[in-house]
Amino acid sequence: MRFFVRVCVMAAATAFLPVHAETLRCNGHIVEIGDSRLSVRRHCGEPLLQDTYCAPVYYAPGFQPVPDIWARAVVPCLVVDEWLYDRGPGNLAATVRLRAGAVLSITYGDRATP
Repeated sequence: MRFFVRVCVMAAATAFLPVHAETLRCNGHIVEIGDSRLSVRRHCGEPLLQDTYCAPVYYAPGFQPVPDIWARAVVPCLVVDEWLYDRGPGNLAATVRLRAGAVLSITYGDRATP
């Protein structure tokens, strides 16, 4: 019985997290992880919103983030682009994360349209 309750609690807790996907269907074409930025634009068109930011750089042994002062002067910046696509009424919005000109991940989240 405890196992069943644990499984139900875990399922309820993860129900509201964004869903990670490996593909995105746009206009009859499939966009996958590893596809180029040009391929995403050609198949899916312009994103509804887009953002670019510098991802933190980590170093060993404890995978600590490099402090901003040093990261700007010494460590190259990992530029990440995020593009939000509205997939229409009744569908979850898709966020495509790109790094170095290729799709890094595709995530489905909240609805983009009311």
